[in-house]
Amino acid sequence: MNKNKALDYIRTHNLIGIKAGSERPEFLEIWMVVTQNRIFARSWGLAEKSWYNTFLECSEGQIKCGNTIYNINAIIPEDLNQLTDDINQTYLTKYNSEHNRKYAIGIIEDQHIVKTMEFIISEAK
Repeated sequence: MNKNKALDYIRTHNLIGIKAGSERPEFLEIWMVVTQNRIFARSWGLAEKSWYNTFLECSEGQIKCGNTIYNINAIIPEDLNQLTDDINQTYLTKYNSEHNRKYAIGIIEDQHIVKTMEFIISEAK
């Protein structure tokens, strides 16, 4: 599996499939961004039964880029404070259409910043 293909796909597509843990049967489409060649996403809905909270319980999951599925581990980045400005700018730049703009502005607010997760692609099959 080629991590660079996944990074390129995420950079050029607005909705990426995610499956948190092993219990969910289907992929949920969410926003993801690539910053410093790392993959990040933020929880929008802040729901108790969310992909974010599922990953807090079990860090294993998958992302779907087109027809390719990558196994991932989800972590809360230790350097989030240093990355926040870059991640925020990436959201604003990537999701800049008229329809997406208000959500991009919303997702860089503190309540969503604290729900930032990084997805690390597993190289092992």
